[in-house]
Amino acid sequence: MRASSRATARGQYPPAPDGFTAYVVGDIHGRLDLLVGVQQRIDEDKAQSYPERTVEVYLGDYIDRGPDSAGVVSQLIGRARNTYTVFLRGNHEQLLMDFLAGADCLEQWRHVGGTATLHSYGVASNLLTCSVSADVVRRSLSHLLLEEHHRFYEQSGSYIRLGPYLAVHAGVRPGVKLEDQKTADLLGIRREFLEYDGDFEFIVVHGHTPVMVPDLRLNRINIDTGAFATNRLTCLRIGKDGVRLLAE
Repeated sequence: MRASSRATARGQYPPAPDGFTAYVVGDIHGRLDLLVGVQQRIDEDKAQSYPERTVEVYLGDYIDRGPDSAGVVSQLIGRARNTYTVFLRGNHEQLLMDFLAGADCLEQWRHVGGTATLHSYGVASNLLTCSVSADVVRRSLSHLLLEEHHRFYEQSGSYIRLGPYLAVHAGVRPGVKLEDQKTADLLGIRREFLEYDGDFEFIVVHGHTPVMVPDLRLNRINIDTGAFATNRLTCLRIGKDGVRLLAE
């Protein structure tokens, strides 16, 4: 167990890489209003603390459930034009991409909130019933999806190392080297990861599993506070003084 790669028993977390301040944002799920608010707080923090270099990391699940998935993606694309940003992929983005690629997953996607995303992209309401074939819905979404949105989904990553921290959507499988982790685990693991209290060799900052308040543990930090339902979108600031919650 290396003190440099995890929190101490007193809850002291290591600093970000030299000269960097990272702002890590949890699962947004179509809540453009909350995203705009968090970005305003990030800008205010930057103005007050004058960090040397910054990176904004978004943990995925930008879409589904909330009312404005398309608006969230447009906001993030615009943010990236003026800010160093890293966009990770969540299991919800993977479902959208699988559906567009022809996978038989429309009902699975609908079950986790995909109808809200289809609606936000302008798919007609009469196509959102179970009686309409998946191919018809797929053609409509493909026609309506902006090319820059398609590139956004395609270019989203699986994880990013931030010195002693690892940012990832869902988590990692214990005992497996980072380079050998399966994408399905990075985007969707729960029980095996959440119940593990050993050392991952880095502190994992993740979302995917909603909690009422951010869960800061010795080996991982969960910042998915169920924004679509709780009206709380959490941002974790990692700086030279360790971590603190910027917005929730």
